[in-house]
Amino acid sequence: MAASESTISGVQPLRAGEGNSFLWRRLHSLSGIIPIGAFLLEHFLSNAAAIQGPAAYAEQVRFLNSLPLVPVLEFFGIYLPITYHGLYGIYIWLRGKNNVTEYPWTGNWLYTSQRWTGIVAFLYMGYHVYTQRFSGIHLGTHPEAAFGKVQAELLNPWILAFYVAGIVAASWHFAYGVWLFCAKWGITTGQRAQKWLGYICLLLAIALIGGGLATLAAFRSAPVQSPASQVETQLR
Repeated sequence: MAASESTISGVQPLRAGEGNSFLWRRLHSLSGIIPIGAFLLEHFLSNAAAIQGPAAYAEQVRFLNSLPLVPVLEFFGIYLPITYHGLYGIYIWLRGKNNVTEYPWTGNWLYTSQRWTGIVAFLYMGYHVYTQRFSGIHLGTHPEAAFGKVQAELLNPWILAFYVAGIVAASWHFAYGVWLFCAKWGITTGQRAQKWLGYICLLLAIALIGGGLATLAAFRSAPVQSPASQVETQLR
C-alpha cells in the first residue's frame, strides 16, 4: 500500500470550481471517514467481544441498543451514509477509466482494488445489516440471542466465506481510503509523508483483517448456541 511516484501523481486533489461534482465528491470522500469509517472501527471493536464468549457479546449488544436515539443514529449515521457512499462510488467508477492492462502501474492496481473492494464491502454490509437487524430474532429486544444468531450464519461455509471476503474488502477499502483522503484533502502533500502514511495504512488494514478473522474464529470455535433457546432461557 506504500505509495509509489505514479500513485502519488495519480491522486488529484479535490478542487472547487467543478460545479456540483466538487460538493458531491467532497461529501463522498468525507463520508468514507466520518461516519462510515468511525462506524467500521466501532463495529470491529464491538464484535471482538465475541472472543470473550457469548455473555460478553450479549452484554455489548445490550449496551449498544441502550444508547439514546438508536434508530436516528442508525439511519443518519449508518444506513444513509453507506447508501450514498456506495452508490456514488459506483457512479464514479462507471465514469472513470480502468487502465490496469494497458498501464499496469501501482496507481492503477490500487485504483482497481479500491473499486472492487468497495463493491464487495457494500454488498457485505447490506447483507449483514439486513440479516442481523431486520430478519429473524430482533437483537435489540433479545440481545442474549446475538451470539447464537451470528454463529448460526457462520456455520454455513458459504456464508463464512462471504464474511471473510467482506471483512478483507472492508478493511482494505477503509485503510486505503484513509490514504486517499489525506492525499486528496492536502493533509499529506509530500512524497515522504505519503509513503509513510502508506505503511501505516497497510498496518491498519492488516490489523483490521486480523481482528475480524479472530472474531469469526471465536464464533466458530465456541459451543453451538441456539438463539431460540437463549431467548426462552431469558424469559423464564
